[in-house]
Amino acid sequence: MQLTLTDIGKKFNRQWVFKGINLTIHPNQSIALVGNNGSGKSTLLQIIFNYQTYSKGEIVYSLNQSILTENELVGKIAIAAPYIDLLEDFTLLEMLHFHFSLIPKKNDISLQEMIIDSGLSLQEHKAIKFFSSGMKQRLKLVLAIYADTPLLLLDEPCSNLDNQGIEWYRNLIQSQLTHRTIIIASNQLLEYDFCDRTVSILDFK
Repeated sequence: MQLTLTDIGKKFNRQWVFKGINLTIHPNQSIALVGNNGSGKSTLLQIIFNYQTYSKGEIVYSLNQSILTENELVGKIAIAAPYIDLLEDFTLLEMLHFHFSLIPKKNDISLQEMIIDSGLSLQEHKAIKFFSSGMKQRLKLVLAIYADTPLLLLDEPCSNLDNQGIEWYRNLIQSQLTHRTIIIASNQLLEYDFCDRTVSILDFK
């Protein structure tokens, strides 16, 4: 998927978070959005996800050289972020079944293989509300990265992960490079040092 951001700006009340963002993200390119805490990285990612509206400008999404309507974006963007909630009364298996009934999963992996790969074996029938913060983060990443979408958005992907979890994430995400468009919001180099390009949100203050 290709994204073209033209003069994008966002303000809360009378204060601009950022403005004048002109950015083209090409198909299968990986981009890191960087900046200090509170600089607006997550806000821009949420705008790209249609989770928030922008105050000015335009975003055009295109796939195979065809511009997508808002309705056509449904099922084409996957996201993992701290503000995206899990259904905590569901078990792990119920969450996987539910999520991938709404958004397509990659055909080359089964739900059981996802569970094993993510280090969540033997947790299939455990309610998510009893998961540790690290286990919940692994699950969020599984739901996003194994979704068969042309656009993948990750916000602080290594939050709550231990060293083993970070290594797992890095191996998993690097297997996706060149296969889909990836945007990562982060201020931790280990979360994005493999990206093709880095964009500082501070350049648009």
